[in-house]
Amino acid sequence: MSTTTQVPRRPARWLLFLPIVAFLALAALFFLRLYAGDASLLPSALIGRPVPHFNLPPLPGTQTPGLSDADLRQGRVSLVNVFASWCVPCHAEHPVLMEIARDPQFRDRVVLFGLAYKDEPENTRRFLGQGGNPFARIGVDASGRTGIDFGVYGVPETYVIRADGTIAYRFVGPLSEEALRQVLLPQIIAGSH
Repeated sequence: MSTTTQVPRRPARWLLFLPIVAFLALAALFFLRLYAGDASLLPSALIGRPVPHFNLPPLPGTQTPGLSDADLRQGRVSLVNVFASWCVPCHAEHPVLMEIARDPQFRDRVVLFGLAYKDEPENTRRFLGQGGNPFARIGVDASGRTGIDFGVYGVPETYVIRADGTIAYRFVGPLSEEALRQVLLPQIIAGSH
């Protein structure tokens, strides 16, 4: 009688690479979801719904009043720009916001409000001191709670609010001249009807 000893089988070599392949596939998926898509097309569950209730204090050391949801129901279309001094794209879009505040084409159609998101008041004042203050009102959202209630994905974001206080449109990312004329202006016009 012969006894044969069975040698344990080694796993196939390709199985050793399986965790690496899985990791690379997941990394590629995350990269595509984060960077390849158009962030301005992110859906918002609040489109067509009333703005959330909020009452934010003014920016200390300025004459600009604070901001509340009641300010967004004054019978005019509003733009709410969520910004922060630490946000590099916010610096890039600031001249466009200043244009909105100066240009009669926009000024006669819309009121521009600012929501200072998770920023130190001193830094916000310095930021606006350097580039100018385009906002009729600024609410200081130090905790970020109001931003969360709006569904803020990241700064900057700009919301078009209809005259009745309903959120009409959400633009994610820094505003450019092109986006202002081709995307936001039609939304502002539509929001006034």
